[in-house]
Amino acid sequence: MKNLGIIWLLMLACSGSQAQGLLTVQEAVEIALENNYEIKLSNNDLRIAEENVTYGNAGMLPNVTGNFSQSNSVQNSRQTQSNGDERSLRNAKNNSMSVGVSVGWTIFDGFGMFSRYDQLKELRKQGEFELKKTVLTTVSDVISTYYTIVEQQNLLLAIDSSINISKERLKTAENRFSIGKASRLEVLNVQVNLNEDESSRLRQADVVKNLKINLNSLMARELSIDFDVEKDVEYDDTLIFEDLLQKARAHNPDLQIIAVNKRMAELEVKRVRAGRYPVVRLTTGYNLSESESSLGFVSSSNSRGLNYGVTASINLFDGFNQRRNERNAKIQLESADLLIQQQDLMVRTAISTAFQTYQTNLSLARLEDNNAAIARQNLNITLEKYRIGTISAVEFRDAQENFINAISRFNSARLQAKLSELQLKEIIGNIDL
Repeated sequence: MKNLGIIWLLMLACSGSQAQGLLTVQEAVEIALENNYEIKLSNNDLRIAEENVTYGNAGMLPNVTGNFSQSNSVQNSRQTQSNGDERSLRNAKNNSMSVGVSVGWTIFDGFGMFSRYDQLKELRKQGEFELKKTVLTTVSDVISTYYTIVEQQNLLLAIDSSINISKERLKTAENRFSIGKASRLEVLNVQVNLNEDESSRLRQADVVKNLKINLNSLMARELSIDFDVEKDVEYDDTLIFEDLLQKARAHNPDLQIIAVNKRMAELEVKRVRAGRYPVVRLTTGYNLSESESSLGFVSSSNSRGLNYGVTASINLFDGFNQRRNERNAKIQLESADLLIQQQDLMVRTAISTAFQTYQTNLSLARLEDNNAAIARQNLNITLEKYRIGTISAVEFRDAQENFINAISRFNSARLQAKLSELQLKEIIGNIDL
């Protein structure tokens, strides 16, 4: 009765799960794209990079500054004039005020401002590729977790089938014992096997539940939400190595980021070289000033007017730092070239190894599919023989365990084939559903 109660509770749990409805892999990906925190954070980084692409941030626009100052003083003053007269005043007040607007505009800095503006645009591209990489990683994690649930759920169904078979065996053993064709030991052995299957089911149900929690976490939604998944793991067995290699060189986000880094290194060389040219800056402004003095030749004064001018400066000698900076910038550019070659080799290596694993897993999936069909047929034949008493309970248990193991290997092979496909598509930068 205790075992039946456990089974009844598990059936209620399954029915509750079904009530939540089916979650397709497309829906899981869509929810993750909308809610995942890593994607949101990466998108915010891109928004910052987009905000930074301005002429003002590159130094192309003038700076306008408003100025205001006021000072007051109270002093005891004594003055001796040129004719010998002396004047003195206690608590003499002196006030001054100045207000104005100044404008400064660098109109030439050796084209460094243009290099900085192009660097800002490259940083925006880098943010786009970083976001793409984050999206690819998240989508791959969601799909792999989803299909792992499918695999483990199918194994759970296989265990349920094994439990039903064990119940049938127990019923048959009890009938045979009641008519004297089997010993009490056989009944007890079958009961132990049934308890073992039910224990396996509890552990497997726990695995499925934890995987669902992980998927809910990737989708950034309530962790306790239950759902059903699709029944089969569908994988693409038509991938071609040459096509994958060609697409990776065009769409792999790591290669794209490295290419952006090289372009930024080229722009940095130009920006550093700008230090050899003069810097020309225009200045202008409008000022109003007033002052009052209790003692002196001028008791009050005020002035207002426009000022303007131009300044030019050039670096004549800075301790050879300009030359050092240029050499370092060129070395960084050489390093960027080397990084591109290195990343290209890494991508080709990853595709080669992943494609080899992909082909192996496809072969294993086909093989285990055949093995699962044979194991299922063998179990049916063995069950009929056990019912008529031509084989022992131990022999039947072996066939039953072989069936579970074959189903487990088949589900695992299909999952590995799917994960290999996902790995290849993530490398080339294009995961389609």
